Amino acid sequence: MLGELGAWWDSVELWVVQLWFPLQFVVVMAAVVPVCLIAAWAVDRAVDRVAAALRGPRE
Repeated sequence: MLGELGAWWDSVELWVVQLWFPLQFVVVMAAVVPVCLIAAWAVDRAVDRVAAALRGPRE
């Protein structure tokens, strides 16, 4: 299973590397921007929960 995933990733990487640079930029940004937005949202939620737990109950 892991070997097949590695082979698939290698083929995707080879495909991206062979693209014209502006197309590489578009493809990478289309994949990276949503992942970064989701990661930022998750970190924000986690920090909010930790801060609320450390602050204690509101009066």
